[in-house]
Amino acid sequence: MAENIKPTRSELMKLKNRIKLAKSGYNLLKKKRDGLILEFFEILKRAKTVRQELTEEYKKALHTVNIARTIEGDVQVSSLALAVRDAPFITMNSRNIMGVVVPKILTSHKEKGADRGYGTIASSAVIDEASQSFEKVVRKIIEAAEVETGIKKLLTEIEKTKRRVNALEFEIIPRLDVQRKFIQMRLDEQDRENVFRMKRIKK
Repeated sequence: MAENIKPTRSELMKLKNRIKLAKSGYNLLKKKRDGLILEFFEILKRAKTVRQELTEEYKKALHTVNIARTIEGDVQVSSLALAVRDAPFITMNSRNIMGVVVPKILTSHKEKGADRGYGTIASSAVIDEASQSFEKVVRKIIEAAEVETGIKKLLTEIEKTKRRVNALEFEIIPRLDVQRKFIQMRLDEQDRENVFRMKRIKK
C-alpha cells in the first residue's frame, strides 16, 4: 500500500516546515521549563525562610499570651480577645512569572497600638505585647499563604511544560522525522525512475 503513495515536493516542504516549527516550539518550551524550575527553587528558599519565621513568631506569641494568662487570667484575656474590632486588611493582586499568574497578597504592616477595640484601662502591657505578637503571626501566615500558593501554581505549570517538552522530543518530532525520511526516499525513487525512463526514451 505504501509503495503506491506518490508524495510531492510540496508535501515534503510542508513537512519540513512543521518539523522546524516543532523544534522551535520545543526549544522555547525547554527554556520556559528551565526558567520555571529556577524560579521554583528561588520561591522554595523563600518559603523555607517564611516557614521558619512563622514558627518562631508563633512560639513567641504563645509565650507572651501564656504570660498574659498567668498575670491577667484566662477570663480577662478571652474577653479582650473577643473585643478586637478589626480583621487584617488584605488586598489581592497578582504577578506574572514566565506566563504563570501567582497571587500577590498585600496587607497593612501598621501596628495597631491602642486601637485594637478594647480600652487601655482594661488592658495592660502584657496584653498589648501578646496582641502585637499575634499580629506578627497573622502577617507571617498571610505571607506564607502567598508563597505556598505560588509554589503550587509553579509546580503545576512545570509539570504541564515538561509533558509538552517530552511529547515534542520523544513523540511528535521523531514521528515527523520518520515521515520526512519516507517522503524523501519515495521522491528519490521517483527521480531515479524518471531518469531511467528518459534514458529509455532517448534510446
